[in-house]
Amino acid sequence: MDGDFVDNDVDGEQYDLADRQALRRVAGLSTELQDVTEVEYRQLRLERVVLAGVWTEGSAEDAENSLRELAALAETAGSTVLDGVIQRRQRPDPATYLGKGKALELRDLVIEHGADTVICDGELAPSQRRALEDVVKVKVIDRTALILDIFAQHAKSREGKAQVELAQLEYLLPRLRGWGESMSRQAGGRVAGGEGIGSRGPGETKIELDRRRINTKIAKLKRDIRAMKTTRDTKRHSRRAGGVPSVAIAGYTNAGKSSLLNRLTGAGVLVQNQLFATLDPTVRRAETADGRAYTLADTVGFVRSLPHQLVEAFRSTLEEVGDCDLLLHVVDGSHPDPEGQISAVRDVLADVGGDRIKEVIVVNKADIADPHVLDRLLRHEKHAIAVSARTGAGLEELRALIDAELPKPDIEMDVLVPYDRGDLVSRIHQDGEILASEHVADGTRVRAKVTPAMEADLAAYAV
Repeated sequence: MDGDFVDNDVDGEQYDLADRQALRRVAGLSTELQDVTEVEYRQLRLERVVLAGVWTEGSAEDAENSLRELAALAETAGSTVLDGVIQRRQRPDPATYLGKGKALELRDLVIEHGADTVICDGELAPSQRRALEDVVKVKVIDRTALILDIFAQHAKSREGKAQVELAQLEYLLPRLRGWGESMSRQAGGRVAGGEGIGSRGPGETKIELDRRRINTKIAKLKRDIRAMKTTRDTKRHSRRAGGVPSVAIAGYTNAGKSSLLNRLTGAGVLVQNQLFATLDPTVRRAETADGRAYTLADTVGFVRSLPHQLVEAFRSTLEEVGDCDLLLHVVDGSHPDPEGQISAVRDVLADVGGDRIKEVIVVNKADIADPHVLDRLLRHEKHAIAVSARTGAGLEELRALIDAELPKPDIEMDVLVPYDRGDLVSRIHQDGEILASEHVADGTRVRAKVTPAMEADLAAYAV
């Protein structure tokens, strides 16, 4: 069916018959010729995949964009995307996600392409995944499992790895599946014959044992993450106590946040053209044009329908956002739906208090974006600026904007600092704003605007 679906004065949710019966093939998804690496997720290989989505609301373009994003996620996980289909339905089928007939058509597609995995564009209930696997005869995973797999590949720090493992276990727990008798057997060896210690009482089945082990591991990971949080909080509070203003870079995955951080600070942060290249928050020092120091924090990328296990698990990486003085919200100006990306990011930021912070929309990739889209975004957003991290265009204006928006020292003091405390004068120069300064017999007389933290240190020398 070509063109967008239009609802013409009908009673309730009635779709065009052709719409309901057709599986939409989404063009331009195949990545078969690209070099792919093998990935393991719970001993499952993600290699040759077919994508399947259910289009329940919005336009056909929205549904195709969602599937293209799933294709980009699958590529990032190291898969070859062979084909993608969308089915128009009022809601996903409670039994097999796709309707029964469409599931059989999907099986034919899997056989035609020689695929070994089907990835569904949504979160499947354990029963839906099993039922669809029984029809298509290959492994079926959902969007959540795919994102978890990518996070597992990219987490580098001890805390990042612990958070990913926690999210994976919480996802896996309700999805433990017994294969034949292996999961339901109880005591083994001589005990199975009804003799010896352990034969009395039912014992634990294999699946119960796995569940208990997973629950024990989850509890331990939660304790570990709480302990790591204390360390991170201490570091952050010491930066705050020093009166150093902070800027956080947030935005949709692959919008160019790390490239921007590198441009602004000269930091050598990993930059790759793939989703979720950055998972662990990177904090770097930068300076404004007048020499005031501030910190820049790069955060994990966002994505539509981020699995709730991950919003919770990555709360720590987002805390850098909730605590900052200024938020640079980076948007990919060349994306088909930049407004959708902005609202998806704002939804998650609201969970961690990021919606209360002064926000500047930074429209990146201006060198390859459609000028009309750029113009629309800059007119629609109150504080917005267009830049290109690749060419450097607009970066000077962005630096000036950061300089103007960061909180300035505003407490005026008149102090006489003894010559043996030259470190204090140096701090006033670095973090404050000197209004007048002269050298007198007893020391340096300085009139300056300072931060609350410096006011406490200089109080003893006030004139």
